[in-house]
Order: sequence, then structure tokens, then C-alpha cells
Amino acid sequence: MSLIPTPSQTAGPFVSIGTEWLCGASALPAPPADAVTITGRVLDGQGLPVTDAMLEFWHSGAAGRGPSEPSHSWSGFARALTDADGRYRLATVKPGATGDPAEAPHIDVSVFARGLMQRLVTRIYFADEEVLNSTDPVLLSVPTTERRRSLVARHENGVFAFDIHLQGDDETVFFAPWPE
Repeated sequence: MSLIPTPSQTAGPFVSIGTEWLCGASALPAPPADAVTITGRVLDGQGLPVTDAMLEFWHSGAAGRGPSEPSHSWSGFARALTDADGRYRLATVKPGATGDPAEAPHIDVSVFARGLMQRLVTRIYFADEEVLNSTDPVLLSVPTTERRRSLVARHENGVFAFDIHLQGDDETVFFAPWPE
């Protein structure tokens, strides 16, 4: 007898059904005044909203350490579903720089959506961290400045805006997933 792997299957078309209870758009039980909010849309290759995507967010705390860092009962992890317009929202503490060499403050994001055989992995960097962004080894591994911009959240009206484009001319940079 030979064992053959089971083929992958897509996550859709109804990713959100049965997962609503897993999702909370905050990595904090009660976001404090110094919490940051990140909002955006998940868009397909034609620029249309992906209405049933699930996003997972992982990041360090404000001091650049993990969830053991005392910070507003922050968990380091959150999930969010997109709405009928493909929008999502996350409230959390802004992460600090991590690692050696130092990586700029960032949030790791996994995207699960219809039509995807496996999750997509990207990062959210912050526009107000220009100095650290300019030396971040992962961000610098992206070959062009234009492509790097797809990883940087814009600061608009008191929130950070970060759209995720799954395909097309404005496609977000995606990385190979880390081992599970």
C-alpha cells in the first residue's frame, strides 16, 4: 500500500460561516486610549471586494516582546472577517521593533479567502516608522521601493489604512508561509 497526500482544497466560498465566533477585531479585551486602529479592504485581482475573507494578525507588544509583555492584557493575536465591502478593522497596541538585526515595528498577517489553496502571508509596516523601515531586513528584501509600499500602512484620519490586493497591478507583497 502506498500513501498519497490528500490534495489541497480552497477555503471558500463561505470562509466566514462557522468562524464568526473565532473572530474578534481586537487583540485587546478593552482597547486603551493608546491603541492603534488599522482598517482596510481585501480586494481581488479586479479590484472587487473579497467579502468572506478571514485575516489573522500576530505581532509583538509595544516593547518588541511577546504576549508575556505586560501591556493592557494584549494577546498578540487577533482575527477579523471582512464585511460586504471587503473591509476589516483591527484595534491593538502598536508593536515595537524586534530581533537582531532590528526589524521595524510590523504585524504579520495571514489571509484566508475563497479560491486560495493555502493562506497568504504578508506584513503591515507603519508609515510613521520611516527610519526603522529604511533598515528593516525583511522590508529591504523586497526588490523595489514601489513593491515595498504595498506593505506600509498609511496614516489617515487617526487610523492606519492598509488594503490587501490579492492580485493585479497593485498586488500586495506576499511571503512564503513560515512552518506550522
